[in-house]
Amino acid sequence: MRSGTKRSPLLTLLTSIMLLYSLVPLAWLFINATKTQDGLFGSFGLWFAGDFALWDNVRETLTYDDGVFLRWLLNTLLYVVLGAGGATVLATLGGYALAKFDFPGKRAVFATVIGAVAVPGTALAVPTFLMFSNLGLTNTPWAIIIPSLISPFGLYLMWTFAAEAIPGELIEAARVDGAGELRTFVRVCVPLLAPGIVTVALFTMVATWNNYFLPLIMLKDPDWYPLTLGLNSWNDQAATAGGQAIFNLVITGSLLTILPLLLAFLLLQRYWQSGLAAGGVKD
Repeated sequence: MRSGTKRSPLLTLLTSIMLLYSLVPLAWLFINATKTQDGLFGSFGLWFAGDFALWDNVRETLTYDDGVFLRWLLNTLLYVVLGAGGATVLATLGGYALAKFDFPGKRAVFATVIGAVAVPGTALAVPTFLMFSNLGLTNTPWAIIIPSLISPFGLYLMWTFAAEAIPGELIEAARVDGAGELRTFVRVCVPLLAPGIVTVALFTMVATWNNYFLPLIMLKDPDWYPLTLGLNSWNDQAATAGGQAIFNLVITGSLLTILPLLLAFLLLQRYWQSGLAAGGVKD
């Protein structure tokens, strides 16, 4: 038996390159968020300037234009809680039902889910806009929340996870003990599905948090903008003549935007890693 694992120099090199590729933009974002407006254009992008202005930039970002950044943040949280949260609940219920119940047309449902996973969301944006326009729901939060409730990948992930994580004998034992289907699901199955639920929640949260194209075509009122659309409007303003005075706000706002996602992944790391691994290993 070997005492250690064999290391591949090529794999180590490729992993190091990917690590640098991922971390350099984050480092650039943090470093430039610490600079004053003059420091942004008068110093090297990957090194600090003379003044450490991070806290001033954060305060200015949160208060600029009557605190519209906080409004965009609350909008994004609304879309994530209702949209991504609802998508996680629906994916959990649907995945469990598809994994543990037999019914006519199950193969057709499987083919439909796989096909839906392969369709990019941008391809459905225009048809979705036309449908919501006919319903009079454009330029409202529902135009973002309702489409976010559907996550074919989340449904497929919960389907495969539930098939492996929940033994059929355990469900049968609960039924024999007199537990109903709802009680069996809530008390017995949900704890076993926790890693998969967290994984789906993270994926749907990231998709909703970073959603740009759908709000772009659905929303006209800046009061309902998410962070992605709001920061883009600031960036457009910064690109105009005389608008460069808020370029530091665009950078600082971008840094503040990614911090909740980084924190969520770090706090829930052990859950979503086990969720991704489950289903890939069989006894």
